Amino acid sequence: MRPAVIAPSILSADFACLGQEVNDVLSAGADIVHFDVMDNHYVPNLTFGPMICQALRAHGISAPIDVHLMVEPVDAMIQAFADAGASMISFHPEASKHLDRSIQLIKDKGCKAGLALNPGTPLAVLECVLDKLDYVLLMSVNPGFGGQSFIPSTLSKIKQLRKLLGEKQLDISIEVDGGINITNIADVRAAGADMFVAGSAIFNQANYHSVIQQMRSALATV
Repeated sequence: MRPAVIAPSILSADFACLGQEVNDVLSAGADIVHFDVMDNHYVPNLTFGPMICQALRAHGISAPIDVHLMVEPVDAMIQAFADAGASMISFHPEASKHLDRSIQLIKDKGCKAGLALNPGTPLAVLECVLDKLDYVLLMSVNPGFGGQSFIPSTLSKIKQLRKLLGEKQLDISIEVDGGINITNIADVRAAGADMFVAGSAIFNQANYHSVIQQMRSALATV
């Protein structure tokens, strides 16, 4: 299995000092920066656009930026975030009329391409495009808001996807987003995931280094 990657979601950060927040969480041991981009259309919430990504790059953030697009339609935002400095971009199959075209657009812009699946979206949607992806993002909460509890049935979905990747001999990352914390991250790892998005579990803590190290310690038990 690939090395574990911890990806704090800035959705839970303090936006009054976002640049410093991202500096601090990366210094505390995080690997990548996760953007939860919502448009108040595909999901019932509105967050931020490519200007925030561009501003963090201008601030000096060099770590990979992982953009999760919860928007519809997606193609224009793919281009905008790629131009703003995104490293990885995922989107939901329900939000694109042409999955293959949107995936290829991400790759043409030089970014890693991912497909994000809601809790109620079956793995079957991956069948015709799985070999074109760099990662699959499995939502372990219903998208739209931070701070939700992990949906336990996600564990079996992760196992099914890991089994499918093994059968197809594909080296693709499994990212999990929603309700990840110190108490369940080891179970998520054991199921087969290797990228872990955590928002409130990190940014709501006084000591980012401490909580990230506790996550690393839990991951090391698997």
